[in-house]
Amino acid sequence: MKNNYILIDYENVQPKNLAILDGHPVKVIVFVGANQAKVPFDLASSLQALGSKAEYVKIEGNGSNALDFHIAFYIGQLAERDPDSYFHIISKDTGFDPLIKHLRKKKINSHRKKGLAEIPLLRIPNATSSADKIAAIVKSLSTRGHARPRKVKTLANTINALFMKTLAERELMSLIDQLRQQQYVMIENDNVTYKSPIN
Repeated sequence: MKNNYILIDYENVQPKNLAILDGHPVKVIVFVGANQAKVPFDLASSLQALGSKAEYVKIEGNGSNALDFHIAFYIGQLAERDPDSYFHIISKDTGFDPLIKHLRKKKINSHRKKGLAEIPLLRIPNATSSADKIAAIVKSLSTRGHARPRKVKTLANTINALFMKTLAERELMSLIDQLRQQQYVMIENDNVTYKSPIN
C-alpha cells in the first residue's frame, strides 16, 4: 500500500477533525509558524494519539512564504525517499498550485485540499447500506465547519464526491431526505442548515 503524507499549513488551516485520520495509513506533518506559540489541546491530543505517524515542524524565521517553502522542501525530501507516495497539502493558499502542477509533471502524486475531509483516502466510498452512508455523510459534514454546503444542490454534489461520484441522482435525493427525516439537516427554500451532531 502506498504511503500518504499529509502536510498541514497550520498558519492557514487549523483542522479540528484529526480524529478522521485514525485507522488510515497516513503520516501527518503539521507546519507551525514561527510566531505561533501555542497549539490547542485537541490538536496536540489528536496528534499524540497518532504516535509516530505525526510530527510538528516549527518553521524558522518569518516572511510571507516562509512556511510554504518549508512544505516544498519537505515534499522534495519525502518524494526523493518515497517517490510512489501520495502527498496532500492542506492549505487554502493557492500559491501551492504551481508546485502541485510541477510535481504532477514529475509523476509525483500530489494535490492541495482546503481541509482533511476533502482527501479522497478519508472518504468512505465502500459504505453499502443506507445507514452506513448516512453515518459517513454525518461524519464528513461534521468535520467541515463553515465549509458545509448551504444549498441542496451543493450538498448533493458534496455527498456524491464523498462516494467518489458513484451515486445516482435518485439515491442522492433519498439520502438528503433521510438526513432531513433524521433531523440532521433542515431544508427551507433550497437552503440547508445543520443540527447536532453535525453543527
